[in-house]
Amino acid sequence: MTQNKNDVDWRETLSAEEYYVLREKGTERAFTGEYWNVFDEGTYHCRGCGEVLFQSDAKFDAHCGWPSFDRPASDAAVTEAHDVSHGMTRTEVLCQKCGGHLGHVFPDGPTDTGQRYCINSLSIALTPTEE
Repeated sequence: MTQNKNDVDWRETLSAEEYYVLREKGTERAFTGEYWNVFDEGTYHCRGCGEVLFQSDAKFDAHCGWPSFDRPASDAAVTEAHDVSHGMTRTEVLCQKCGGHLGHVFPDGPTDTGQRYCINSLSIALTPTEE
């Protein structure tokens, strides 16, 4: 994981909401994020560092209120960590490049991967596929 920015740098480059999610491991409210119900073709990048994280063909509607994907763009795109915050045991998903908090992954996805990467819209940015 590469974290070349200090806290001051992160606060200067991210909005307050993005900082809360990416750096303080916050969560946006369900059904409020920019991408929870968007299914345009394209590539989802980390808002912290620009790293490619997910492709639109991996996105599905999990009816949970957050963007959901069944797999990252590559094995090297994300890393996982054990999370016992808020009285729960979960698997946190982080950007492999900058360490930004993206969301959590659950083993209840509907596709053959069996995974549901539940990701905060504030942690990703969609670059649409050009036609």
